[in-house]
Amino acid sequence: MSNEHNGSPSRGCGRREFLQAAVAIPAAMIGAQAVIGASAPAPAKMPLIRIGRHSISRLVCGSNPFNGGSHLSGFVNREMREYFTPEKILETLRHCEELGVNTWQSGNKNLDLYRRHVKETGKMHFLSIESNDPNVIGELAQAGCIGIAHHGEVTDQLFKQGKLDQVNDYLKRIRDAGLLVGVSTHMPDVVDAIESKGWDLDYYMTCVYQRHRTEAELRELLGHVPLPVGEVYLKSDPPRMFKAMRQTRRPCLAFKILAAGRLSDRPEWVEAAFRETFAAIKPGDGVILGIYDRYSDQVAEDTAYVRRFS
Repeated sequence: MSNEHNGSPSRGCGRREFLQAAVAIPAAMIGAQAVIGASAPAPAKMPLIRIGRHSISRLVCGSNPFNGGSHLSGFVNREMREYFTPEKILETLRHCEELGVNTWQSGNKNLDLYRRHVKETGKMHFLSIESNDPNVIGELAQAGCIGIAHHGEVTDQLFKQGKLDQVNDYLKRIRDAGLLVGVSTHMPDVVDAIESKGWDLDYYMTCVYQRHRTEAELRELLGHVPLPVGEVYLKSDPPRMFKAMRQTRRPCLAFKILAAGRLSDRPEWVEAAFRETFAAIKPGDGVILGIYDRYSDQVAEDTAYVRRFS
């Protein structure tokens, strides 16, 4: 859900041209070019929210593009993996910090890069998503990670199996390590269920699209199964998740607000997604956006939208 600041020869290529040439780039990866003028000065501060004792930028840098996970196609995945060398990821993180983004959401697979970023001048917070493996919790805590959310894919699978309470067992281990405790999910029903249980929890990571419905669930909901079968993004999904986010007092970090790139072909769609998201979520909520800054300065574009609509 973002842009670029790397002096690449291809930087002059706009969003539309690239999407037409190479397939749609994931929402989390494309920025909001229309809102930024080349010489427009950036406002001084990024809006902040509180999670526990920490102040978090209302825009959090995600990691799917860094990890080659486009949620679009194998082709785009390969393009991302080719582009995002360790050095380029660190450059993008530094640019995020320059524009006020003070938090990176990733997983333990990027922990060495986080250590390197901090060592080389970075001051960015680190939020992780994990599940099942209790041994990684201590390693993350030692490295300076401030919080861990239970992985959304696993959360939702356990919920569908009637085993949601297993998630709470993992959360207790996170709390015992002295870290912020979170749950990631793609389902408003999961937020509602946890709220009714009164778990010890600091924050949610909330995907605004329930993208992993089975064929049977899609047939029951729509009366048919769209093609290609896989990740289906429905316009009716975000309002349901926004409602669940507003009904909890806990901070929520919304993600995939651009439907993994499906809303990135037109600047007006990108702008509308940012505007509608910030109009619908609580003042203490934020968003997680992946950055794919190969063709434009997505960091500048996305931070401008967040400042504008906050």
